[in-house]
Amino acid sequence: MKRFIQFNDETIDSFLFMQLTDLAKTLTREPEAEIEYSPYSYMNKQEKKIYISHFWNHRPEKDKWHGYKSDLFLRALGSWQHTDEQVIKEFVQRVQHSPVASFAKQLVVLAEDMRLEEICKKERPGTKQAFTARRRMYRQYFNAQLNVNLVKSLFTDALFNLHYLLMHAESPIQPPLMNESIDAAMPFIQRSIMNFYDARSTAEVIKVSQGIVEVLEEVVERDILNHYFHLPEFSAEQGFTGDTYHDLKRKDPLANDDQLEEEKTGEEEIIDEEFRTWHRETSELGSSFLQFDLDQGSKTNLLGEGGREGEAGDQALAMVQGSAQQTSRKDFSNLPAEQAQKEAKSKGEAAFGKENRFAVPVFKKAEVPTRKDIDHYKLQKTQIAPLQKKLKNMIEKTLEHKKIQPRSDLHRGRLNKKLLRFFTEDQPRLFYKKQEPSTEIDATFTLLVDCSASMEDKMEQTKRGIILFHESLKSVKVPHEVIGFWEDTNEATDQLQPNYFHTVIDYYSSLQPVSGPEVLQLKPEEDNRDGFAIRVVKERIIKRSEKQKFLLIFSDGEPAAYSYDRNGIIDTHEAVLEARKLGIEVINLFLADGEIGEAEKQTVQNIYGKYSIFVTDVHDLPNVVFPLLKKLLYKSV
Repeated sequence: MKRFIQFNDETIDSFLFMQLTDLAKTLTREPEAEIEYSPYSYMNKQEKKIYISHFWNHRPEKDKWHGYKSDLFLRALGSWQHTDEQVIKEFVQRVQHSPVASFAKQLVVLAEDMRLEEICKKERPGTKQAFTARRRMYRQYFNAQLNVNLVKSLFTDALFNLHYLLMHAESPIQPPLMNESIDAAMPFIQRSIMNFYDARSTAEVIKVSQGIVEVLEEVVERDILNHYFHLPEFSAEQGFTGDTYHDLKRKDPLANDDQLEEEKTGEEEIIDEEFRTWHRETSELGSSFLQFDLDQGSKTNLLGEGGREGEAGDQALAMVQGSAQQTSRKDFSNLPAEQAQKEAKSKGEAAFGKENRFAVPVFKKAEVPTRKDIDHYKLQKTQIAPLQKKLKNMIEKTLEHKKIQPRSDLHRGRLNKKLLRFFTEDQPRLFYKKQEPSTEIDATFTLLVDCSASMEDKMEQTKRGIILFHESLKSVKVPHEVIGFWEDTNEATDQLQPNYFHTVIDYYSSLQPVSGPEVLQLKPEEDNRDGFAIRVVKERIIKRSEKQKFLLIFSDGEPAAYSYDRNGIIDTHEAVLEARKLGIEVINLFLADGEIGEAEKQTVQNIYGKYSIFVTDVHDLPNVVFPLLKKLLYKSV
């Protein structure tokens, strides 16, 4: 498949990511804990996020796994519970004007991690293997960095590399010669490093670090150039100095505190004035608001019954008095995308995943087929007829065989010829019955079709596979539906992402003789939010009463939608797992137009696991769909 140049072609192993996320939640005992990949390892306790370093990428799988786990252990078991953030904040404020501020911060991280590592190994002995691998890889790295920085005469960087090697040495190390001033201070530095082993708190680590930093301010010429570790300066909550939620809701007192004695009679003259806050040249409401502040006057009770209905023109932060009640108007099927409510509801996060909390499903029904579509469909149907008839005959023979297949080893029925069990068993089963006729296959199928723009050169051939899918299931009377899905890029915002579901074949019309030409209404549209689409369709499938439920997904690439590129693979993988836990078999048919790259294949397998079928030539799609349907239908007979 032809693709644009990717400057960052890193793919996320979704299964590994979910393992690390579950481990983080377990160790922190925080159900909302999350992990993210970052250049450096640190944590943000207020946001409940743990950052895993990219340093471990592109290594053998075992080393990479140990590296990720060691980062997670240090943050979830160590920093989360044993690091004093207030002390860190005070230290950062003290050294921010130091000529070696970056060196000082990284030294504190290095020493604090060494202290936390010992705590982790004491509390959880099973972490020792990961930390042993961590030390080995870091020693190799910092030893190489030491040699490079000495050659480049970056003595401050070389000194930091030496700090790591001295603190984690397994045998005595002879410090290399750098320059006269650093060499003179080396005995003091070596003695100070030994004090880190006795540190029992973050404050003690900082005390030892400050002693080293004060000496380095006198002996080094410049601060460290490279950034090896990251020290988060302070939490979002501690650093926030703006208005709080209660500040925004406060009511300032009036200049005078009196109240009119006169009560309203209902005959007062009311004058309505209209204030226009936008005009026809503004296509969308902006972020400017009209606000009135009243700070003088007497209090009245005129506001008591002054409620009015809310209008679509009310802006987001307008404050009005009124009332609301629950409504049953929840059908978005006839709403255009611009009218879809901005209900990035709190329920949405639980129902469709965190990444889709602003996604809104917009259902679109199939239109009445034109004469041109009907004629074209008949032509396509003729081309796939041999495969469809072959599949139908095979299934009918299987069903016929099942009708006459006897059931043996029963307590009543026709007497069996094998009577020896009458003498050898306490409760012999000597009878059999002929099987009751099976009139239908107890299964249902749903086909999700990726209608993203990248399907432009594959859609026509994809429709042939869909037609075979529809005609084959219709001939053996298996209810099914075909849905195309896409996200409208032009109307997607931070607060609203309309996702269309074009149902061209539904369950109720799928078995009708005239159904089928509606498939030709599918066409390439915009983006694809696969995880959201799977979750929405899953809710429809689980309402079906059939025993076997299958969800087939035709797609040609990884998910791509508004604010979805970073975690789209993870979200889709989670949606697939959720569907499978409910008994829905999810199978992906990856449609390509040429050779499939190894990285692309790995990405698809990360999402769907072994239930992925790769179609290198979309023209062969009917020949791929035929054996797949055959296998799934046999499973349902």
